[in-house]
Amino acid sequence: MANTATEPDAKAPPGDGLDRQLLMGRPHQRHGGLWLTAAIVLFAIFLVGYSLVTNPRFEWNVVFGWFTSERLFTGLLRTLGLTAISMAVGIVVGVLLALARLAPNAIVAGTAAFLVWLFRGVPVFVQLLFWGFIAAIYPRIAVGVPFGPEFFSVDANVLITPFMAAILGLGLNEGAYMSEIVRAGLLSVHRGQTEAATALGMRRFAILSRVVLPQAMKIIIPPTGNQTISMLKTTSLVSVLAFPELLYSAQLVYSANFKTIPLLIAASMWYLLVTSILSLGQYFIERHFNRGGITSGRSTRRTRKAKAVNSRTAPQEVQP
Repeated sequence: MANTATEPDAKAPPGDGLDRQLLMGRPHQRHGGLWLTAAIVLFAIFLVGYSLVTNPRFEWNVVFGWFTSERLFTGLLRTLGLTAISMAVGIVVGVLLALARLAPNAIVAGTAAFLVWLFRGVPVFVQLLFWGFIAAIYPRIAVGVPFGPEFFSVDANVLITPFMAAILGLGLNEGAYMSEIVRAGLLSVHRGQTEAATALGMRRFAILSRVVLPQAMKIIIPPTGNQTISMLKTTSLVSVLAFPELLYSAQLVYSANFKTIPLLIAASMWYLLVTSILSLGQYFIERHFNRGGITSGRSTRRTRKAKAVNSRTAPQEVQP
């Protein structure tokens, strides 16, 4: 007479114990040290919050009054425009430098490597100052034939405005970093993909745009999002050129009313708000390009629990 197994754990597959623990839950363990640490952290947060609320020197009424002011909002718009244009320049320059570094010609690759070394090695603050005072080296910028006639000539101070100097300083510096990001993404694609596309008769540009780049975007997108957020904050250095972006607009205000701390807090709140929005956008873009990739930890846990439930509810093997 056949009887069913009364001990399902005896023939449980490997890993079923882990799934069972995840399903049923583990016994609650109290760790005094962890609870003490959590209590200290909460107490420190309470002290900081209490100080922020009760310290009259923060002048929160002044902070929120200037937070929505037209002058700071105009500076914010200039900061956003400067960030977008500088990142666009940086991406274009980065892609060109990355392709040049991967070129088979040694002169082209070496020149691109030198430019990356130069713009990455000099601090961006120094580069902004250099472009701001470019007229001291080249009073006039001309285009023409070397040792021949000039076709176009303009005063350097007219051409290189503070805004243009900011774009050149931020964009070229960003291009050097973006070139390494793009190059890493391109090198992450297996060489066999390119060889297979070449065997199918695809041209080089088609291979790059249809085969290599779509696969490299998973590597390129996350650091590019981080660079965009970093660029938003780096624009504050443009205040050295007297360009009225967000920080310099706040400086102009507190130089007149002497409300230094409230104005800096108001500007910081705008930076935090925009950074949070950019971080959220980066999350959705990464999720879009990671479709079909590695599942998240939460999905893995759910899969384990589902397998554990199936193993418990499945009919047991009948033994003779």
